[in-house]
Amino acid sequence: MEQFEWEQLSPEDKKKQLYLEQKKTLEAFLVRGAISKAQFDKSLGDLTEKMGMSGLN
Repeated sequence: MEQFEWEQLSPEDKKKQLYLEQKKTLEAFLVRGAISKAQFDKSLGDLTEKMGMSGLN
């Protein structure tokens, strides 16, 4: 996402984009075997809860 595009987002949309990027990173770790499925599930659950994104999971 370009800087200009980022600046145009609302705080809630920025939070959503950050959540989605973090989720994508966790998925990449899982696919590459850097973390186990249990670690992925725990990390994603914690991230989702702490960021208040239960509707996106």
